[in-house]
Amino acid sequence: MQLSNRITGINAGGSDGWGIYVMAGEMERAGHDITHLTIGEHDIKTDPIILEAMYRAGLDGHTGYAFGAGNPGLRERIAQRVSARTGVPTTPDNVLVVPGGQAGLFATHMAVCDPGDSAMYIDPYYATYPGTIRSCGARPVPVRAHAERMFQPDAADLILAARPGAKSLLINSPNNPTGVMYTADTMQGIARVCQDENLWLISDEVYDTQVWIGDHLSARALPDMAERTLVIGSMSKSHAMTGSRIGWIIGPEDALEHMGHLATNTTYGVAGFVQEAASFALDQGAAFEAKIAEPFRRRRDLVLKQVQAQNVVRAIPADGAMYIMLDVRATGLSGEAFAETLLKQHHVAVMPGESFGAAAAGHVRVALTVADDRLEAAVAQLLQMAPRKAA
Repeated sequence: MQLSNRITGINAGGSDGWGIYVMAGEMERAGHDITHLTIGEHDIKTDPIILEAMYRAGLDGHTGYAFGAGNPGLRERIAQRVSARTGVPTTPDNVLVVPGGQAGLFATHMAVCDPGDSAMYIDPYYATYPGTIRSCGARPVPVRAHAERMFQPDAADLILAARPGAKSLLINSPNNPTGVMYTADTMQGIARVCQDENLWLISDEVYDTQVWIGDHLSARALPDMAERTLVIGSMSKSHAMTGSRIGWIIGPEDALEHMGHLATNTTYGVAGFVQEAASFALDQGAAFEAKIAEPFRRRRDLVLKQVQAQNVVRAIPADGAMYIMLDVRATGLSGEAFAETLLKQHHVAVMPGESFGAAAAGHVRVALTVADDRLEAAVAQLLQMAPRKAA
């Protein structure tokens, strides 16, 4: 029997970018002690007080169908949080609760792209972006952000990519994988391109609590952008709730109404007890979110100090997110070869830049997701390996 072109074409016949991660898992199951610096998974677990709230919600009967845009109380809390953090007035009607940021990425592209439409995204990119675009029948169009410009996308490049008639542009700031936060000038350039070329802007802002340098600027806060911007938010990073699968889309009311129909016909909503726990978690306020983020700020500083003590590997300035992107081109190795050698010889797993697109070739991404001492030891092994390969 024949499968659909849509489902067989999600990865376009190529790698899904997770090869090193899979190899590290296989080595660990074979008995090796692996330091995992691959995925953005907190080394702390969801706070017990949130789990207790989830448990109580289940016992209180929040175990039935929860289809629709989301529980009113949760949507109200999300709207208040977004209003406070971005300065843009937001009501519950601007909020759609979804099962994690990934579901939000799929829903937004389904909403703005017809089959065959071009959907732009910035390279380097989170590994699921092109597959998500293909999943909804659209054509992924990468727009390279160059390492020489600290991975800040250039408006002129966006215009060239948009001119054949693109429908949307997907951005991510603070950025995974680079750790870069887009500057105000970059964001204003993006806004002008979207307005001039009549693009929807899909803004993945799941790392908005992990800001180390400067201030986060939400795309929706830019002049005349609220009606053409769909923002993806999530509690995975801000509250260490990755497995709970709880996130949201912020956007114009009419767009969210139609995406609500999609949710009814796909996920049928998010579990009620999870939504109740999310409401409880948001009630803990900004101080709780800062506590979750703080270890990554500290580890960022530790790694940058190590990298600055040598001159082979170069760090991309990390303004936000739980990653450091390292430029290993001076070693003469590709990011893939460097990461594979590091894993096989030193049992340290990092993601090759090539997993995130052509623009990040010759780089590796280090996730700051293990205890400080283990992280320092792993980065020391990485840096000790680099000069030997450069010689």
